[in-house]
Amino acid sequence: MNWLKDIVTPKIKSFLGGRESSVNDTLWTKCPFCEKMLYTTDLKNNLMVCSDCDFHLKLNNKDRLLLLFDNNKYEEVSLVQVKDDPLKFKDLKKYTDRLKEARNKTNLYDAASIGSGFISNLPAVVFVMDFAFMGGSMGLCIGQSFIKAVKLAIDLKAAFISVTASGGARMQEGILSLMQMPSTVSAICALKEAELPYINIFTHPTTGGVLASFATLGDIHIAEPKALIGFAGARVIEKTIKKTLPEGFQRAEFLKTHGLIDIIVHRHHLKEKLGQILKYVMM
Repeated sequence: MNWLKDIVTPKIKSFLGGRESSVNDTLWTKCPFCEKMLYTTDLKNNLMVCSDCDFHLKLNNKDRLLLLFDNNKYEEVSLVQVKDDPLKFKDLKKYTDRLKEARNKTNLYDAASIGSGFISNLPAVVFVMDFAFMGGSMGLCIGQSFIKAVKLAIDLKAAFISVTASGGARMQEGILSLMQMPSTVSAICALKEAELPYINIFTHPTTGGVLASFATLGDIHIAEPKALIGFAGARVIEKTIKKTLPEGFQRAEFLKTHGLIDIIVHRHHLKEKLGQILKYVMM
């Protein structure tokens, strides 16, 4: 018997008058890797890192930006606003309704945020993706906002850092979403022509069109421990090649061994390590 699930939780629900969200969404969080129930307050105090298996859970954009910049200070840069539903797309729900739900849930305009400031006293522009907003999918807004962030880094002669967490291209925007792949690649080319460093930080998960475009073009690739990184899902690959994949396939540690990732850094040490790298490449 799981005493927490079978005894304690029902009693708390009864005391709260059946408000399940107060118990499930606020009080406890299950680690997706080891499935341990974690007290949410302790988890947040530990930067959303599991105290049992050290798995790095998703960190919201604001906390991510505060973590990276000096003195937890940065200037927020607005995203590029585009037409919400250029293709009038509808599946089980209208695309406009899905956007509305995601915005209410995350308090974000779209699946990314941009911050400008200093890391180890060096100028930096950081583009952070949020998986909580429609799986961190890349549509017109994300692609064009990425380009805006790169142009800002060039104008400021600053390092450019992207923190990726994505399920890939946004299906509701069709070809318009896919076109963001070459567009973001073109922006990175301009950054390299300006001889400014580009660092990508892979978080769990980074997949699909984001991985296949700007995420893998960094001068330096950093990953958080155990992050899932890959283009297609493991089951799809196994069915295609009709072979069993190696253990740990598409995890950060496997990809570091095979050359895609340069360094794996614990979230607690990420700011320090990033500062050390920037001092080498910018001074």
